Amino acid sequence: MEQFNILSGFLGKAAHDNRLLPTHISLYIAMLSMWEQSRFSIPFRITRKELMHLSKLASTATYHKCLKELVSYGYVNYEPSYNHYKGSQVFLTGF
Repeated sequence: MEQFNILSGFLGKAAHDNRLLPTHISLYIAMLSMWEQSRFSIPFRITRKELMHLSKLASTATYHKCLKELVSYGYVNYEPSYNHYKGSQVFLTGF
């Protein structure tokens, strides 16, 4: 049930946040999908390649820009690993 609360909380907050673009929403939904794949572990690991595939982002510049902005807007906490085999850690903020 927590995953539904996070999704509905995010969508409710995103509806009133004029800074968010469809690319931000797509990336966040892709993170939710990866969180589900990790069996809802907190934190969970992500890779740029998989997130770009799931979110349909074609540009790494757009990916990094959106991720950086999601962090600065308070939607996620992100801990880079700089190891593409291990993946970076993400914490979804509660709404």
